[in-house]
Amino acid sequence: MLCVNVDLKERSYPIYIGEGLLSDTQVYPLKKGDKVMIVTNPTIAQHYLSSVTETLEKIGCLVESVQLPDGEQYKTLESLDLIFTALLQANHGRDTTLIALGGGVIGDVAGYAAASYQRGVRFIQIPTTLLAQVDSSVGGKTAVNHKLGKNMIGAFYQPCTVIIDTLTLNSLPKREVNAGLAEVIKYGAILDHEFFVWLEQNINHLVTLEQAYLQQCIARCCQIKADVVARDETEQGDRALLNLGHTFGHAIETHLGYGKWLHGEAVAAGMMMAAVLSEKLGDLSFNDVARLEKLLAQANLPTISPDTMNAEDYLPHMMRDKKVLAGKLRLVLLKSLGQAYVATDTDKEYVLDAIRTCTQNS
Repeated sequence: MLCVNVDLKERSYPIYIGEGLLSDTQVYPLKKGDKVMIVTNPTIAQHYLSSVTETLEKIGCLVESVQLPDGEQYKTLESLDLIFTALLQANHGRDTTLIALGGGVIGDVAGYAAASYQRGVRFIQIPTTLLAQVDSSVGGKTAVNHKLGKNMIGAFYQPCTVIIDTLTLNSLPKREVNAGLAEVIKYGAILDHEFFVWLEQNINHLVTLEQAYLQQCIARCCQIKADVVARDETEQGDRALLNLGHTFGHAIETHLGYGKWLHGEAVAAGMMMAAVLSEKLGDLSFNDVARLEKLLAQANLPTISPDTMNAEDYLPHMMRDKKVLAGKLRLVLLKSLGQAYVATDTDKEYVLDAIRTCTQNS
């Protein structure tokens, strides 16, 4: 088992990474008599709910669960209310613990419920998708979507523990695995050239879910994110770099309708747009753009815009992005592979030109 620590002083917490951890009573920060509400969905429940419940009951916890509909389109205030109703009906107080058992949608919604219920209760992240394991379960970003924008309603609220059982990835559809690899590739592109090179050499081992490579990869991603979060928990500076490709990607998700493209798929296309824009601005080399495109393709990820979107479809959504300040678009761009920066008020014609380069309809 590997362990990465997120250093936030009194709110620090461990990330445990290994095989079979769902059944390991030692990684759960719980004791006999603790009340627990597991938040999951039917897809995950059929695989893992009984295993987690049995482990918690061995500890002596009082365990209940609530299941949300499965899919990004259900990352809503209505799903949040399902959790609140379940907690209230079962008389859960401020001493309860919420457990998010699932992918990024479950983690984000359950985390926001934990931040809000009786002004804050403890919660544990048990991410079961690669995307959630390397990204959304770590760092305390919680949110639901609005029809006008992704993740617009939420809070920064840290878990007390993250438990990553890499065997859960064996039940994932290949498309979900690939979507998670987009966030993996992002870490190398923004902050760690050496890791990017390692990914170029080992991407096939990750696509085929080889455990030793997966655990090494997940631990590296979590360490990069933990270091960034420790420096900038509420995204006032460095943490914004973690959003490479996301402003473009969120526009795709919002425009198509949540769930049509997976988050990682949209981010992959968005990273290519950011890379092409970086090249047009004279920063990123043509060779680096090609390396990024090749790696994304090897992970079976899209590198161009959906064929139903034109370049002009992007900007209205992008201008509602949370990184927009004083009406000025801020984008995460690349100086080189492994070195990202935040560009403020980039000329919109350059942005549109980059999108057109990555658009099937151009």
